[in-house]
Amino acid sequence: MTSIITPYENGPLIIRGDFELRTPEGEVIDPGRGTIALCRCGKSAVKPFCDGTHKTFRFKAGTGRNSPEPRTMG
Repeated sequence: MTSIITPYENGPLIIRGDFELRTPEGEVIDPGRGTIALCRCGKSAVKPFCDGTHKTFRFKAGTGRNSPEPRTMG
């Protein structure tokens, strides 16, 4: 599987390519398309997908890393 995940400035994460989206319980979420936008602001009415709500309250997030290094899963 190859996926490309792009964080858009002040907006969602765009995911393109082959991917599988799952709930924390492991259930598959059918995105209905091959390119999706995932909410980063936490305000979307259709989580985990972006519905554009971030624009209404001027959500701010950059495109680069601004937090500690991730922990290794496993």
